Amino acid sequence: MSDETGKKKNGITPLSFLGSLFAAWFGVQSEANRQRDFEHGKFSHFIIGGIIFAILLVVFVVIVVQIVLKTAGS
Repeated sequence: MSDETGKKKNGITPLSFLGSLFAAWFGVQSEANRQRDFEHGKFSHFIIGGIIFAILLVVFVVIVVQIVLKTAGS
């Protein structure tokens, strides 16, 4: 039982994964979280998450620019 609790305690949950992804993207990841990610996270999950986050960021910027251009033209 204590092994399972230790795994859950040290493992990466979806919420901690997103937190690590955002923190790493903006360069404010703590050393403890970085170590946890390297020890318990999957490389492929972080690569896929980073690509998805980058695409969403670009789409968000394009949408904001389109909205600003439409309101500026009126």
